[in-house]
Amino acid sequence: MSNIDAISHIAVGVTDMERSLGFYRDVLGMHVSLDTEEELPGFGGSDAQKRRAVYLRWREGPHETFIVLDQQLSREPFGEPPALFQLGTHHWGFWVEDVDGAVERAKAAGVPIVVQPADADTIAYGEPAGGKCRSAFLRDPDGNVVQLDQRA
Repeated sequence: MSNIDAISHIAVGVTDMERSLGFYRDVLGMHVSLDTEEELPGFGGSDAQKRRAVYLRWREGPHETFIVLDQQLSREPFGEPPALFQLGTHHWGFWVEDVDGAVERAKAAGVPIVVQPADADTIAYGEPAGGKCRSAFLRDPDGNVVQLDQRA
């Protein structure tokens, strides 16, 4: 028995908030529920970390997962996006209604497509074999891999 109801959120560090909003809001279709500057005491030593945080949702509700785009204001961004299949979190995926339409919007916006929409067996999703999903992989503006899945 688990106490977990759902994933709360995914935090994504970004180098340019407006550029990232163009991807997550305009290409993927999420809506902004909060755009704010925050001070987070106790992170990164004794100094509080300041950031611009934009909270993006695709659906409202107390247990609905959301994305937080995080642009550091008190220091320069650092690090590299994770490589696909490395240790740790290396990509995140979203269920979509129309993977081909999403990929076409991404192409029109100049978003790099890593893998074009392709059919996959649902066993890759921990479900019984024989079901079909169509999946595509994109890169967000900072190079993170984002997967889009549509049940066929």
